[in-house]
Amino acid sequence: MGNNDWYSYTIMHKDTKVVTIYSDGACEIHNLDFMPYNLYLITDKDDIRSRMNNLDNFYHWCASRVLTLDRKYAKEILNSIGMKQAVSDRDRAEIAITYHGLSMTDVFWIKADEDISFDAINLYEHSLSNAFVDVSLCGKQLTVNNCELIGKEDVAGDIGTMGVAPKAWVRKDNNFYLYKDGDIRDVNAELLASKIIDCFDIDHVQYFEGEYDNNKVSICKIMTSLDYSIVPIEHIEIYCANHDITIFDLINKYDSYSYHMMNVIDYLVGNTDRHWGNWGFLIDNKTNKPVKLYPLMDFNKAFNSYDTVEGVKCQTTDKTMSQMEAAITAVKSVGLNKICDVSKDWFENEEQFDMFGKRLNILKIYNFSII
Repeated sequence: MGNNDWYSYTIMHKDTKVVTIYSDGACEIHNLDFMPYNLYLITDKDDIRSRMNNLDNFYHWCASRVLTLDRKYAKEILNSIGMKQAVSDRDRAEIAITYHGLSMTDVFWIKADEDISFDAINLYEHSLSNAFVDVSLCGKQLTVNNCELIGKEDVAGDIGTMGVAPKAWVRKDNNFYLYKDGDIRDVNAELLASKIIDCFDIDHVQYFEGEYDNNKVSICKIMTSLDYSIVPIEHIEIYCANHDITIFDLINKYDSYSYHMMNVIDYLVGNTDRHWGNWGFLIDNKTNKPVKLYPLMDFNKAFNSYDTVEGVKCQTTDKTMSQMEAAITAVKSVGLNKICDVSKDWFENEEQFDMFGKRLNILKIYNFSII
């Protein structure tokens, strides 16, 4: 991928050719229905500006499949695999291409001029070693012996996982589990939030307490597979901008219930980290079309700014409003959908439980199906 090299790369969806892009920015779209949601390319070979934009967009798409330097232990991860601490999209794209752009979130990958199939490299069906977990989760450097145990697939799963908190994929009992560390406050917040959400009728990732290297961690099972992918709203936004629709058009079409319940839950547990990379659509890999919003996840920043009943500014609405206002709007639309009681014993202190109770009581006023 040097400046003077002629090259081409093909983005694949499993073994379906989607689009080929060349080093001069020209591209050939093979299957428009399976284009990644966060990639927009123009096939006009005569327009130099369009071709340059194509390259920028391709680099950006590749870069979106590589961790950013604000991830804890990102430098240790990149040092361990001999990669530079990439900042630009092009530099991060080079890292992604080295590992075929593989990710645990979908079935896209990058194919150069090589004889290789998705079956030979996909992360879901190959038994990954856990040798890289120490680097991703704890920031430990690889030993000479461990280096020999690590293959490209072992690295690809972790460098393609987004988020700031230290985390690692662990293969266990023929399945994948995400281990998340960080400070003890964040781990406890995620575990408590998971218990509370169990008491409401909403699909969510269940977090369980675990331990790694004598540290308490939260553990959850992977939600993607060969059959289903996830696409965050920040990627859907790019698709919408180029197709004359809005994110809320898609939400209303596919899953307004889960959207409203997300706003209810985030208010109740004081989640302040529902940015547009932390929610999105579950995608059917047979069609590359949305099915519904994917299960709620990522609650390590719950119970932040938990000292007022209003909460913080809601990050998921098209109009400016507080979390409380968004939650009230949601309850008016779909109800509270509480299915069992929340135990006081779960909370760390009286103040935390009292604030949860105050917020819940506010929403009960607007609910017409209270248990």
